[in-house]
Amino acid sequence: MPSLCSPFRQRWPWIGPDLQTLRDTLRPPRLGPDTATALPVQVGDGELLVLRDPPLGAAAGIGGQVVLVHGLGGSAGGGGVRRLGRCLQQAGFGVWRLNLRGAGPGRPLAAGTYAAACNADLLPVLAEARRQAGGLPLLGVGLSLGGAVLLNAALAEPGVLDGLVAVSSPLDLAACAQRFDRPRNWLYQRWLLRGLIRQTLADPFGLNAAEREALAGPARPRSIRAFDAAITAPRWGYADVDAYYAQASALTRLRAGAAPLPPALLLHALDDPWVPAAAAQQLADDPPPGLEVLLSAHGGHNGFHSVADRAVADRAVADGAGSAIGSWADRRTVDWLCTLQAGAVGAGQRL
Repeated sequence: MPSLCSPFRQRWPWIGPDLQTLRDTLRPPRLGPDTATALPVQVGDGELLVLRDPPLGAAAGIGGQVVLVHGLGGSAGGGGVRRLGRCLQQAGFGVWRLNLRGAGPGRPLAAGTYAAACNADLLPVLAEARRQAGGLPLLGVGLSLGGAVLLNAALAEPGVLDGLVAVSSPLDLAACAQRFDRPRNWLYQRWLLRGLIRQTLADPFGLNAAEREALAGPARPRSIRAFDAAITAPRWGYADVDAYYAQASALTRLRAGAAPLPPALLLHALDDPWVPAAAAQQLADDPPPGLEVLLSAHGGHNGFHSVADRAVADRAVADGAGSAIGSWADRRTVDWLCTLQAGAVGAGQRL
């Protein structure tokens, strides 16, 4: 049976799934200027923009590289992405914060937009990260849709990653689209759609006539599913939106053990208002080799703002370890990756 993570307790006033989900939007993390080094990586017909952060602290450089991938409507510069990246840096990891195709400051570098399975884009980035890791482990962390992107790449090319963590990630895309169509989620869906349509229309390489009519005409998308039907599925070569959801959802392949998976952690809240927890629960009941599922009763969608967050940060400052205030999920992610790396070092082998 799934194990509930009792250490997580919601922090006032961020009580309930929606306030947990919206906390970083309503009160963005205070992280100061973004001093990352920008690195364009060639991917087929364009480039993706990576923001590189160096490892920090006494353990600097020994943890390897972590490719950190944002979620739907996000970018490498998002507050939650930067906060987790900072926590990983302080644990000794170098961090590659990836802007998926069309996202953030990478918008001018490549035509089109991203999808839950965009291996043609991700695999070249991972290959370059592997080259620059210099023999140290290459790990991946994906937030929301970013976790699905990493899982699809790891299943498509075993060995491309030495370990990965997926936080609040949609493993069943059709179920997730249905969840957004619920009346309680109309505001979330409207907000996400506005961002996706704006990002798509801003493509400096242009849109074809059918795409522009679909986005700007009277029948413009009113749901995530409709957007995927009009834009995502045809752009990525799927017959239709149902084919996209079926083929880009990692759940079926994970349950079937269709390909070897590196050590992986799925972290999910049972009250996630965006992504149904049912897929994670199914995998927790019968996990494939190498997969660990960590479920929390609360936490919302990529929220996990805990009563312990401030106390942990204060202890870090007192110990001279830095001042990044990570969420409970940030800490679980960093702890899990550190344990994975320590086990490999103790065994005298690469992950």
